Amino acid sequence: MISNNLQSSVVLVEYTDTYDEHLSNYHLGEDQLQFTSLPLDKIKNPNVSNNAKHVLILENSVPVGYFALEDGEKLFKYSNNSNARLMTAFSIDSRNQGKGLAKSGLQFVKNNFSETDEVVLGVNKRNIPAYNLYLKTGFEDENEFYEGPKGPQHILHLRV
Repeated sequence: MISNNLQSSVVLVEYTDTYDEHLSNYHLGEDQLQFTSLPLDKIKNPNVSNNAKHVLILENSVPVGYFALEDGEKLFKYSNNSNARLMTAFSIDSRNQGKGLAKSGLQFVKNNFSETDEVVLGVNKRNIPAYNLYLKTGFEDENEFYEGPKGPQHILHLRV
């Protein structure tokens, strides 16, 4: 368990199936689902590497956010750094948005993955709210782009 000193009720944990019932009720609006996937869909996706770390953001022991940290072939579409991890499917349950949970979760990444020296991600150019959130939490836009399945993406970097 990775605890948050700033807000004691928020922690990050690696996924286990004990959270499946809560995750089956996870909600994202259609406007967000066009850019990401629901946590259980990502976790159970057979195309995701077995080495991926699935991370839950918990508030009072209930999953309110999720992201995956991937390596391998998918990572190398975004970075040549073998010590980097690709953050995918980052989301906060729509009923818990606006509480600063995304910002808290992203700030934890900096301090809690010692084998990683960089986190990269692709954010769709049309997803302005997510792009701005990532910049506010320390990601840098180095003017690199990736043509994703849903259009061009900014490639953002977070040195950890």
